[in-house]
Amino acid sequence: MKALAGYVAGLLFGLGLAISGMTDPARVIGFLDVAGDWDPTLVFVLGGAVVTTFIGYRLVWRRQTPLFESRFQLPTRRDLDTRLLGGAALFGIGWGLSGYCPGPAVASLPGLSWPLAAFVVTLIAGWWLSRRMNPGH
Repeated sequence: MKALAGYVAGLLFGLGLAISGMTDPARVIGFLDVAGDWDPTLVFVLGGAVVTTFIGYRLVWRRQTPLFESRFQLPTRRDLDTRLLGGAALFGIGWGLSGYCPGPAVASLPGLSWPLAAFVVTLIAGWWLSRRMNPGH
């Protein structure tokens, strides 16, 4: 049941990305082009995500335990270290250069193009390299 819930959530997320147009890298790059032909669409998508998360968390925290786990698993670290900041910078640079982040890239796989393939290859390479550098995570 836990795996099914994960697949349904992923499907809903992917559909939301496709319907909102966030699988189009030109739209994302247009959002980042604040000095040129700025496309504000992503602000509304992000706003919808914030509202949904705000409401969702309030509903979830009313429960004693999650539906498919014995307890909630929350992050305990609150510090900012060089690995976190470096990873965030790499993510932002990749997002700005390609117009893709992992969710929209996976949702875009049915319409595979060369830029998308290059992004997915570098995504997998980065994941592999991260696992090699941090064996236990």
